[in-house]
Amino acid sequence: MRVHFIAIGGSAMHNLAIALHKKGFQVSGSDDEIFEPSKSRIAKYGLLPEQFGWFPDKITDELDAIILGMHAREDNPELKRAQELGLKVYSYPEYIYEQSKNKERVVIGGSHGKTSITSMVLHVLGKMDIAFDYMVGAQLEGFETMVQLSDAPLIVLEGDEYLSSPIDRRPKFHLYHPNIALISGIAWDHINVFPTFDNYVQQFRMFINLIDEEGTLIYCENDEVLNEVAYYAHNPALKLPYGTPKNRIENGVTYLLTEFGEIPLQIFGDHNLQNLNGARMICNQLDVTDEEFYGAIQDFKGAAKRLELIAKNDQTAVYKDFAHSPSKLKATTQAVKQQYKNREVIACMELHTFSSLNKNFLKEYDGSMAAADEAYVYYNEHTIAHKKLDPISPGDVQAAFNSKNVTVYNDSQALFDMLSQKDWKNKVLLLMSSGNFDGIDLNAYGEQLIKKGE
Repeated sequence: MRVHFIAIGGSAMHNLAIALHKKGFQVSGSDDEIFEPSKSRIAKYGLLPEQFGWFPDKITDELDAIILGMHAREDNPELKRAQELGLKVYSYPEYIYEQSKNKERVVIGGSHGKTSITSMVLHVLGKMDIAFDYMVGAQLEGFETMVQLSDAPLIVLEGDEYLSSPIDRRPKFHLYHPNIALISGIAWDHINVFPTFDNYVQQFRMFINLIDEEGTLIYCENDEVLNEVAYYAHNPALKLPYGTPKNRIENGVTYLLTEFGEIPLQIFGDHNLQNLNGARMICNQLDVTDEEFYGAIQDFKGAAKRLELIAKNDQTAVYKDFAHSPSKLKATTQAVKQQYKNREVIACMELHTFSSLNKNFLKEYDGSMAAADEAYVYYNEHTIAHKKLDPISPGDVQAAFNSKNVTVYNDSQALFDMLSQKDWKNKVLLLMSSGNFDGIDLNAYGEQLIKKGE
């Protein structure tokens, strides 16, 4: 098979390119810019384009498939050439389905927690020596790529609700047609694509109706909107709700209270415990017993940037998280405060996504950082201009978060200089963003903060 990637440098795209290369396909690709770590990773496999840019001459009728990334535009010269030649153009999720339509498909969706749940399932299946393929939205410890395609009879897919490609406006998770599906929760996001909450919720209704009729829907009963959506779904698939498992916290460690005794965990927070319960129910459907699941999950440390511990000592801990939407922000901040009840929690977040920087969406952040002792919100005015959004002021942000503990910054260096001056004894720092606070190395900063306090 000869496959060409248009916009090969994307996070998902370059991982799929490597996966197909390892499967023995002839893989080529183009992009107008490729950043690290994608650049080094595809260079390792000889897949880095010799020149950056778009080259229609690369597109010939000898190609078996074109895979089109979201970074490309509808008028991309290579895409136009492929269409002229009548070549089959796949979106990323469409090609994943093409490679897995004869497998048992597990699809994990939801506005939050899907990467963590997918990671938990992969962790347990790996420890059980069950053969599986996968696609997950983060780099996981022990997994070289975010995608694997082989002859395994099972595939576990993180189901994103964002668009599939510039010419395929369907949400990605609509293309996978699961046998087993999980939805972790529904909280409005991606307002540039789904302009109303009802429109956003409708995507999950449609997803449920795409589950195999003899399949299973697993869903979090703690989410009122999701509860209603699942209850009124017409699909006859088996519906299994889950909630927060019984647990206790002692000396900073969370223990599950199970019929097999107390199970110590390396993760924490109600949201993560709900994720764990959902992962357990998926594994049950794959013939993994509860006892086997609890035995395997104890050393699960979490996915990258999902409440990831950067560094800690006896007095201080520093975490980073991908949280950026209101629901993620609230769940993550509450989780840290719950785990460290006797410490001050200082939470920082960056407004970085299109939705979060939209003046009309800001009000959704009302009270989302109230659990922190001190909360700091950062945004970059240049990012707003680059996304061609209406300007917002610190006062707009302050009013939207509607919490006395919130201070707003629009200078990231000033924010981190202020944090560096603090006394970090008996405190926890939580850094939340889908970006990097304008180039701050969060790992290095966290480690430096810990060393300073020793």
